[in-house]
Amino acid sequence: MSKFDELMNEAKGLVAAGKSGQLSDEQAARMESIKGDIVKAKAHEKAIADGEALVKSMSEADPEVRPDEVGAKSLGDHFVKSLKGRSLKTPGTIATPEFKAATDTQLVGRNGGAYGPLVTDIDTEFVKPVRQRLVIADLLGGGNVSGNAISYPVYGALEGGTGAVGEGGQKPQMHVADPTWVTDALGEVAGWFKISDDMAEDLPYVVSEVNSTALYDLASKEEAALLSGNGTSPNLRGLLNRVGVQVEASADKTDNADAIFRAMTKVGLGSIFSADGIVINPLDYQALRLRKDGNGQYFGGGFFAGQYGQGGIIEQPPLWGLRTVVTNAVAAGTVLVGAFTSAKVFRKGGVRVESTNSHADDFTNDKITIRVRERLGLQVKYPAAFVKVTLSAAEPTP
Repeated sequence: MSKFDELMNEAKGLVAAGKSGQLSDEQAARMESIKGDIVKAKAHEKAIADGEALVKSMSEADPEVRPDEVGAKSLGDHFVKSLKGRSLKTPGTIATPEFKAATDTQLVGRNGGAYGPLVTDIDTEFVKPVRQRLVIADLLGGGNVSGNAISYPVYGALEGGTGAVGEGGQKPQMHVADPTWVTDALGEVAGWFKISDDMAEDLPYVVSEVNSTALYDLASKEEAALLSGNGTSPNLRGLLNRVGVQVEASADKTDNADAIFRAMTKVGLGSIFSADGIVINPLDYQALRLRKDGNGQYFGGGFFAGQYGQGGIIEQPPLWGLRTVVTNAVAAGTVLVGAFTSAKVFRKGGVRVESTNSHADDFTNDKITIRVRERLGLQVKYPAAFVKVTLSAAEPTP
Protein backbone atom coordinates (compact mmCIF):
# COMPACT_ATOMS: atom_id res chain seq x y z
CA MET A 1 0.00 0.00 0.00
CA SER A 2 1.39 3.42 -0.95
CA LYS A 3 1.87 6.30 1.50
CA PHE A 4 -0.98 8.15 -0.22
CA ASP A 5 -3.35 5.20 0.26
CA GLU A 6 -2.33 4.90 3.94
CA LEU A 7 -3.05 8.57 4.54
CA MET A 8 -6.39 8.38 2.74
CA ASN A 9 -7.42 5.40 4.87
CA GLU A 10 -6.38 7.33 7.99
CA ALA A 11 -8.42 10.34 6.84
CA LYS A 12 -11.47 8.15 6.21
CA GLY A 13 -11.14 6.75 9.73
CA LEU A 14 -11.02 10.26 11.19
CA VAL A 15 -14.09 11.30 9.21
CA ALA A 16 -15.96 8.22 10.44
CA ALA A 17 -14.99 9.01 14.04
CA GLY A 18 -16.24 12.56 13.58
CA LYS A 19 -19.58 11.45 12.19
CA SER A 20 -20.06 9.08 15.09
CA GLY A 21 -19.30 11.82 17.61
CA GLN A 22 -16.17 10.05 18.90
CA LEU A 23 -13.54 12.40 17.48
CA SER A 24 -10.97 13.27 20.17
CA ASP A 25 -9.10 16.58 20.35
CA GLU A 26 -5.95 14.83 19.16
CA GLN A 27 -7.81 13.33 16.20
CA ALA A 28 -9.28 16.72 15.35
CA ALA A 29 -5.78 18.22 15.27
CA ARG A 30 -4.60 15.35 13.10
CA MET A 31 -7.52 16.04 10.73
CA GLU A 32 -6.01 19.48 10.11
CA SER A 33 -2.40 18.33 9.65
CA ILE A 34 -3.19 15.33 7.44
CA LYS A 35 -4.31 17.59 4.59
CA GLY A 36 -0.77 18.69 3.86
CA ASP A 37 0.54 15.13 4.21
CA ILE A 38 -1.94 13.88 1.61
CA VAL A 39 -1.03 16.64 -0.85
CA LYS A 40 2.70 15.86 -0.48
CA ALA A 41 2.15 12.10 -0.83
CA LYS A 42 0.05 12.62 -3.96
CA ALA A 43 2.71 14.86 -5.50
CA HIS A 44 5.40 12.31 -4.61
CA GLU A 45 3.48 9.51 -6.34
CA LYS A 46 2.95 11.68 -9.42
CA ALA A 47 6.67 12.47 -9.61
CA ILE A 48 7.56 8.77 -9.51
CA ALA A 49 4.91 7.94 -12.13
CA ASP A 50 6.16 10.71 -14.42
CA GLY A 51 9.74 9.47 -14.06
CA GLU A 52 8.78 5.91 -14.88
CA ALA A 53 6.77 7.07 -17.88
CA LEU A 54 9.74 9.08 -19.13
CA VAL A 55 12.19 6.17 -18.80
CA LYS A 56 9.76 3.90 -20.65
CA SER A 57 9.11 6.42 -23.42
CA MET A 58 12.81 7.12 -23.94
CA SER A 59 13.73 3.43 -24.01
CA GLU A 60 11.04 2.74 -26.61
CA ALA A 61 11.46 5.95 -28.58
CA ASP A 62 12.31 5.96 -32.29
CA PRO A 63 15.96 7.17 -32.50
CA GLU A 64 14.94 9.45 -35.35
CA VAL A 65 12.50 11.40 -33.17
CA ARG A 66 13.80 14.93 -32.61
CA PRO A 67 14.36 15.95 -28.94
CA ASP A 68 12.18 19.04 -29.33
CA GLU A 69 9.26 16.82 -30.31
CA VAL A 70 9.25 15.16 -26.87
CA GLY A 71 7.39 16.81 -23.97
CA ALA A 72 9.59 18.02 -21.10
CA LYS A 73 8.40 15.79 -18.27
CA SER A 74 11.56 15.99 -16.16
CA LEU A 75 14.79 17.92 -15.71
CA GLY A 76 16.75 15.56 -17.98
CA ASP A 77 14.03 15.64 -20.61
CA HIS A 78 13.95 19.44 -20.40
CA PHE A 79 17.66 19.58 -21.13
CA VAL A 80 17.43 17.36 -24.20
CA LYS A 81 14.42 19.31 -25.46
CA SER A 82 16.18 22.64 -24.91
CA LEU A 83 19.20 21.64 -27.00
CA LYS A 84 17.22 22.07 -30.26
CA GLY A 85 20.03 20.80 -32.41
CA ARG A 86 23.00 22.36 -30.62
CA SER A 87 25.75 20.31 -28.93
CA LEU A 88 26.26 19.56 -25.26
CA LYS A 89 29.63 21.23 -25.71
CA THR A 90 27.87 24.59 -25.78
CA PRO A 91 26.90 25.72 -22.24
CA GLY A 92 23.45 24.32 -21.50
CA THR A 93 21.35 22.41 -18.98
CA ILE A 94 21.95 18.74 -17.99
CA ALA A 95 22.78 16.59 -14.93
CA THR A 96 25.18 14.04 -13.48
CA PRO A 97 25.99 10.37 -14.21
CA GLU A 98 26.93 7.67 -11.79
CA PHE A 99 30.54 6.83 -12.24
CA LYS A 100 32.81 9.57 -10.86
CA ALA A 101 34.00 10.69 -7.46
CA ALA A 102 34.26 14.42 -6.94
CA THR A 103 38.06 14.28 -6.62
CA ASP A 104 38.69 12.20 -9.73
CA THR A 105 38.89 14.07 -13.03
CA GLN A 106 39.64 11.00 -15.09
CA LEU A 107 36.94 9.30 -17.10
CA VAL A 108 36.19 5.68 -16.16
CA GLY A 109 34.68 3.33 -18.67
CA ARG A 110 32.95 0.00 -18.75
CA ASN A 111 34.15 -2.53 -16.14
CA GLY A 112 36.39 0.13 -14.59
CA GLY A 113 38.67 0.58 -17.60
CA ALA A 114 39.90 3.96 -18.79
CA TYR A 115 38.33 5.37 -21.93
CA GLY A 116 40.80 5.60 -24.82
CA PRO A 117 40.74 6.31 -28.55
CA LEU A 118 39.79 2.73 -29.47
CA VAL A 119 36.67 2.51 -27.28
CA THR A 120 33.49 2.14 -29.34
CA ASP A 121 31.17 0.35 -26.90
CA ILE A 122 29.43 2.60 -24.36
CA ASP A 123 27.65 0.92 -21.45
CA THR A 124 24.31 2.70 -21.16
CA GLU A 125 22.70 0.25 -18.75
CA PHE A 126 21.96 1.57 -15.29
CA VAL A 127 19.98 0.81 -12.16
CA LYS A 128 17.78 3.73 -11.28
CA PRO A 129 17.97 4.54 -7.54
CA VAL A 130 14.29 5.43 -7.19
CA ARG A 131 13.73 7.67 -4.15
CA GLN A 132 10.79 5.96 -2.55
CA ARG A 133 11.60 6.73 1.09
CA LEU A 134 10.83 9.96 2.83
CA VAL A 135 13.64 12.50 3.05
CA ILE A 136 14.02 15.42 5.44
CA ALA A 137 12.90 17.95 2.84
CA ASP A 138 9.58 16.05 2.59
CA LEU A 139 8.91 16.84 6.26
CA LEU A 140 9.59 20.56 5.96
CA GLY A 141 7.54 23.36 4.51
CA GLY A 142 8.77 25.02 1.32
CA GLY A 143 8.98 28.34 -0.48
CA ASN A 144 10.94 30.41 -2.99
CA VAL A 145 13.29 33.33 -2.43
CA SER A 146 14.68 35.98 -4.80
CA GLY A 147 17.53 37.37 -2.69
CA ASN A 148 20.74 35.86 -1.33
CA ALA A 149 19.65 35.64 2.31
CA ILE A 150 16.57 35.12 4.49
CA SER A 151 15.71 37.45 7.38
CA TYR A 152 13.09 36.24 9.84
CA PRO A 153 12.12 36.27 13.55
CA VAL A 154 13.11 33.44 15.89
CA TYR A 155 10.56 32.98 18.64
CA GLY A 156 11.27 31.83 22.18
CA ALA A 157 9.30 29.68 24.59
CA LEU A 158 5.55 29.83 25.09
CA GLU A 159 4.63 32.28 27.84
CA GLY A 160 1.45 32.73 29.80
CA GLY A 161 -1.70 30.80 29.01
CA THR A 162 -5.45 30.81 29.01
CA GLY A 163 -7.40 30.54 32.26
CA ALA A 164 -10.75 30.94 33.95
CA VAL A 165 -11.92 34.57 33.99
CA GLY A 166 -14.91 36.11 35.66
CA GLU A 167 -17.23 38.43 33.77
CA GLY A 168 -15.49 41.73 33.11
CA GLY A 169 -12.19 40.39 34.48
CA GLN A 170 -8.73 40.82 32.96
CA LYS A 171 -7.97 38.14 30.41
CA PRO A 172 -4.59 36.38 30.69
CA GLN A 173 -2.18 36.60 27.79
CA MET A 174 -0.64 33.64 25.96
CA HIS A 175 2.18 34.30 23.51
CA VAL A 176 5.68 33.28 22.54
CA ALA A 177 8.65 35.23 23.88
CA ASP A 178 9.74 38.34 22.00
CA PRO A 179 11.40 37.32 18.74
CA THR A 180 15.05 37.76 17.84
CA TRP A 181 15.63 38.66 14.20
CA VAL A 182 18.25 36.61 12.36
CA THR A 183 19.56 36.54 8.81
CA ASP A 184 20.66 33.28 7.20
CA ALA A 185 22.58 33.35 3.93
CA LEU A 186 21.62 30.89 1.22
CA GLY A 187 23.91 27.90 0.76
CA GLU A 188 24.78 25.94 -2.36
CA VAL A 189 24.88 22.19 -2.89
CA ALA A 190 26.77 21.25 -6.04
CA GLY A 191 29.04 18.82 -7.85
CA TRP A 192 30.49 18.06 -11.29
CA PHE A 193 31.51 15.12 -13.46
CA LYS A 194 32.75 14.32 -16.96
CA ILE A 195 31.40 12.30 -19.84
CA SER A 196 32.86 11.53 -23.25
CA ASP A 197 31.63 12.92 -26.55
CA ASP A 198 30.41 9.43 -27.46
CA MET A 199 28.20 9.31 -24.36
CA ALA A 200 26.79 12.75 -25.11
CA GLU A 201 25.52 11.54 -28.48
CA ASP A 202 23.17 9.09 -26.72
CA LEU A 203 20.49 11.53 -25.57
CA PRO A 204 18.20 8.95 -23.91
CA TYR A 205 21.18 7.88 -21.80
CA VAL A 206 21.85 11.50 -20.82
CA VAL A 207 18.20 11.90 -19.82
CA SER A 208 18.29 8.77 -17.67
CA GLU A 209 21.44 9.89 -15.88
CA VAL A 210 20.01 13.34 -15.11
CA ASN A 211 16.81 11.91 -13.72
CA SER A 212 18.40 9.13 -11.66
CA THR A 213 21.94 9.33 -10.37
CA ALA A 214 22.52 13.10 -10.51
CA LEU A 215 19.36 14.28 -8.79
CA TYR A 216 19.40 11.38 -6.32
CA ASP A 217 22.94 12.23 -5.21
CA LEU A 218 22.11 15.93 -5.00
CA ALA A 219 19.12 15.15 -2.79
CA SER A 220 21.31 13.15 -0.39
CA LYS A 221 23.76 16.04 -0.05
CA GLU A 222 20.86 18.44 0.48
CA GLU A 223 19.54 16.21 3.25
CA ALA A 224 22.87 16.29 5.09
CA ALA A 225 23.02 20.10 4.78
CA LEU A 226 19.49 20.63 6.09
CA LEU A 227 20.12 18.40 9.07
CA SER A 228 23.70 19.05 10.19
CA GLY A 229 25.17 21.96 8.23
CA ASN A 230 27.48 23.97 10.50
CA GLY A 231 26.44 27.42 9.26
CA THR A 232 29.99 28.43 8.32
CA SER A 233 29.93 29.97 4.85
CA PRO A 234 29.13 28.56 2.36
CA ASN A 235 27.31 25.91 4.43
CA LEU A 236 23.72 26.11 5.65
CA ARG A 237 23.02 26.02 9.35
CA GLY A 238 21.17 22.74 9.79
CA LEU A 239 18.42 21.86 12.22
CA LEU A 240 20.76 20.19 14.72
CA ASN A 241 22.97 23.30 14.99
CA ARG A 242 20.26 25.85 15.78
CA VAL A 243 20.41 27.75 19.05
CA GLY A 244 17.36 26.90 21.16
CA VAL A 245 16.91 23.28 20.07
CA GLN A 246 15.90 21.21 23.10
CA VAL A 247 17.73 18.07 24.23
CA GLU A 248 16.76 14.71 25.69
CA ALA A 249 18.95 11.77 26.73
CA SER A 250 18.33 8.06 27.19
CA ALA A 251 19.37 6.37 30.44
CA ASP A 252 20.25 3.03 28.80
CA LYS A 253 19.45 1.09 25.64
CA THR A 254 16.11 -0.13 27.01
CA ASP A 255 15.14 3.53 27.52
CA ASN A 256 15.81 4.64 23.92
CA ALA A 257 12.23 4.32 22.66
CA ASP A 258 10.92 6.06 25.78
CA ALA A 259 13.42 8.89 25.32
CA ILE A 260 12.05 9.49 21.83
CA PHE A 261 8.53 9.71 23.22
CA ARG A 262 9.69 12.11 25.95
CA ALA A 263 11.13 14.27 23.18
CA MET A 264 7.74 14.31 21.48
CA THR A 265 6.26 15.62 24.72
CA LYS A 266 8.96 18.28 24.98
CA VAL A 267 8.06 19.60 21.54
CA GLY A 268 4.53 20.33 22.75
CA LEU A 269 5.64 21.76 26.08
CA GLY A 270 8.36 23.98 24.65
CA SER A 271 6.51 25.31 21.61
CA ILE A 272 3.03 25.87 20.24
CA PHE A 273 3.30 22.79 18.01
CA SER A 274 3.00 19.03 18.22
CA ALA A 275 5.75 16.72 16.97
CA ASP A 276 5.09 15.51 13.43
CA GLY A 277 8.30 13.74 12.42
CA ILE A 278 11.37 11.77 13.49
CA VAL A 279 14.80 11.53 11.83
CA ILE A 280 16.89 8.50 12.81
CA ASN A 281 20.01 6.66 11.64
CA PRO A 282 19.48 3.22 10.01
CA LEU A 283 21.46 1.44 12.75
CA ASP A 284 19.38 3.01 15.53
CA TYR A 285 16.17 2.28 13.64
CA GLN A 286 17.30 -1.33 13.20
CA ALA A 287 17.94 -1.69 16.94
CA LEU A 288 14.41 -0.49 17.72
CA ARG A 289 12.79 -2.46 14.90
CA LEU A 290 14.34 -5.73 16.07
CA ARG A 291 13.38 -5.31 19.73
CA LYS A 292 11.41 -8.23 21.16
CA ASP A 293 9.17 -8.67 24.16
CA GLY A 294 9.50 -11.33 26.85
CA ASN A 295 7.80 -13.86 24.58
CA GLY A 296 10.28 -13.37 21.78
CA GLN A 297 7.80 -11.46 19.61
CA TYR A 298 8.98 -8.43 17.65
CA PHE A 299 7.33 -5.24 18.93
CA GLY A 300 7.01 -3.99 15.35
CA GLY A 301 5.92 -7.30 13.84
CA GLY A 302 7.95 -10.22 12.53
CA PHE A 303 9.40 -10.91 9.11
CA PHE A 304 6.26 -12.68 7.86
CA ALA A 305 3.42 -10.93 9.68
CA GLY A 306 2.53 -8.13 12.08
CA GLN A 307 2.59 -8.29 15.86
CA TYR A 308 1.54 -11.72 17.06
CA GLY A 309 0.62 -12.76 13.53
CA GLN A 310 -1.93 -9.98 13.09
CA GLY A 311 -1.94 -7.91 9.90
CA GLY A 312 0.71 -7.57 7.23
CA ILE A 313 4.24 -6.29 7.34
CA ILE A 314 4.80 -2.54 7.04
CA GLU A 315 8.13 -1.63 5.50
CA GLN A 316 9.91 0.68 7.95
CA PRO A 317 6.88 1.27 10.22
CA PRO A 318 6.88 4.76 11.77
CA LEU A 319 8.03 5.29 15.34
CA TRP A 320 5.26 6.29 17.75
CA GLY A 321 2.97 6.92 14.77
CA LEU A 322 5.00 9.88 13.42
CA ARG A 323 6.47 10.16 9.94
CA THR A 324 9.92 8.63 10.26
CA VAL A 325 12.90 9.41 8.03
CA VAL A 326 15.59 6.73 8.20
CA THR A 327 18.78 8.27 6.83
CA ASN A 328 22.56 8.24 7.12
CA ALA A 329 22.43 12.04 7.23
CA VAL A 330 22.03 11.81 11.03
CA ALA A 331 24.81 10.19 13.05
CA ALA A 332 24.18 6.92 14.87
CA GLY A 333 23.16 7.59 18.44
CA THR A 334 21.34 10.83 17.60
CA VAL A 335 17.63 11.20 16.81
CA LEU A 336 15.88 14.43 15.85
CA VAL A 337 12.24 14.77 16.89
CA GLY A 338 10.29 17.85 15.96
CA ALA A 339 7.44 19.81 14.45
CA PHE A 340 9.11 19.86 11.05
CA THR A 341 6.32 21.75 9.31
CA SER A 342 7.16 24.75 11.53
CA ALA A 343 10.42 25.12 9.55
CA LYS A 344 10.70 25.93 5.86
CA VAL A 345 13.15 25.32 3.01
CA PHE A 346 13.57 28.26 0.62
CA ARG A 347 14.91 27.56 -2.87
CA LYS A 348 16.32 30.00 -5.39
CA GLY A 349 16.17 29.10 -9.06
CA GLY A 350 15.59 25.37 -8.63
CA VAL A 351 18.15 22.77 -9.69
CA ARG A 352 20.59 24.03 -12.33
CA VAL A 353 22.52 21.67 -14.57
CA GLU A 354 25.14 23.08 -16.94
CA SER A 355 27.59 21.59 -19.45
CA THR A 356 30.63 22.72 -21.42
CA ASN A 357 33.70 21.31 -23.20
CA SER A 358 35.82 24.37 -22.30
CA HIS A 359 36.91 23.18 -18.85
CA ALA A 360 40.62 22.30 -18.47
CA ASP A 361 41.66 20.01 -21.37
CA ASP A 362 38.15 18.80 -22.26
CA PHE A 363 38.25 20.12 -25.84
CA THR A 364 41.45 18.26 -26.78
CA ASN A 365 40.37 15.07 -24.98
CA ASP A 366 36.81 14.74 -26.31
CA LYS A 367 35.24 15.26 -22.90
CA ILE A 368 32.38 17.32 -21.55
CA THR A 369 32.19 18.65 -18.00
CA ILE A 370 28.76 18.79 -16.42
CA ARG A 371 27.88 20.42 -13.11
CA VAL A 372 24.70 20.28 -11.07
CA ARG A 373 23.83 22.74 -8.32
CA GLU A 374 21.04 24.31 -6.29
CA ARG A 375 20.80 27.21 -3.86
CA LEU A 376 18.65 26.96 -0.77
CA GLY A 377 18.12 28.36 2.68
CA LEU A 378 16.54 27.03 5.88
CA GLN A 379 14.16 29.05 8.05
CA VAL A 380 13.63 27.88 11.65
CA LYS A 381 11.39 30.31 13.54
CA TYR A 382 10.76 27.94 16.45
CA PRO A 383 13.98 26.09 17.46
CA ALA A 384 12.23 24.80 20.60
CA ALA A 385 9.93 22.82 18.31
CA PHE A 386 12.86 20.42 17.78
CA VAL A 387 14.49 18.05 20.27
CA LYS A 388 17.88 16.37 19.82
CA VAL A 389 17.76 12.95 21.45
CA THR A 390 20.97 11.18 22.51
CA LEU A 391 20.47 7.43 22.58
CA SER A 392 22.39 5.07 24.84
CA ALA A 393 24.14 1.79 24.15
CA ALA A 394 24.63 1.06 27.87
CA GLU A 395 23.09 -1.99 29.48
CA PRO A 396 20.46 -1.28 32.15
CA THR A 397 21.60 -1.30 35.75
CA PRO A 398 20.58 -4.59 37.44
